[in-house]
Amino acid sequence: MAEDLNDFLAARGPVAGRPLLGLTVLVVEDSRFACEAMRLLCLRSGARIRRADCLRSARRHLQTYCPTVVIIDMGLPDGCGADLIAELAAVTPRVPVILGTSGDADLAGRAMRAGANGFLPKPIESLALFQGLILAALPEGAARPAHPGGAGDVVTPDPMALRDDLVHAASLLDGTPNDDTLDYVAQFLAGVALSAHDEPLGDAARALGRLHGPGLGDLNRLVSDRLATGSVF
Repeated sequence: MAEDLNDFLAARGPVAGRPLLGLTVLVVEDSRFACEAMRLLCLRSGARIRRADCLRSARRHLQTYCPTVVIIDMGLPDGCGADLIAELAAVTPRVPVILGTSGDADLAGRAMRAGANGFLPKPIESLALFQGLILAALPEGAARPAHPGGAGDVVTPDPMALRDDLVHAASLLDGTPNDDTLDYVAQFLAGVALSAHDEPLGDAARALGRLHGPGLGDLNRLVSDRLATGSVF
């Protein structure tokens, strides 16, 4: 696959400012806000993007498509992203670039041990970091110059995608969620809060993860307030 990729990239050639032209990126990410950031990064880099919001959906995609890059969130609604990283790392021919991502930097080691080429810490919004990590992991001979960075280096996702994430979290918190659901919502909203630079929401999500029941009311109020006041716009 590396040889075919090198030939393909050589034939297409990079376009100024779009060093990922010709590559396909599969993003396995349950947050629409984080995925929207990666869509913008791919668009500005020249790459095509496909999205899966869980492990099951990702595996269906991979039965049909052969992406050049797979970016996998470590915390997904139906399991741990490290499991999919390990699966892809063991397949021959191997996906050229496998990256883990999370708002918890401590999970970088787990992603690398599972077989990832690198790790993208959230928030994922720097064009130079995004391009540089992918290009550095490409097979030898396929790498191209990364975007040098500058004033336009950071992408800003559509706030409507953030609202979608908050609506999703509110639906999961409605009623009497069990411990597994609370664990998932806590890590999901912690990642969303990092991407949105929302420190109070992040603090409440982390408190829920530690305390479960006692922290649920605070988190519910923060999510409801943001949806009611439109503060995500």
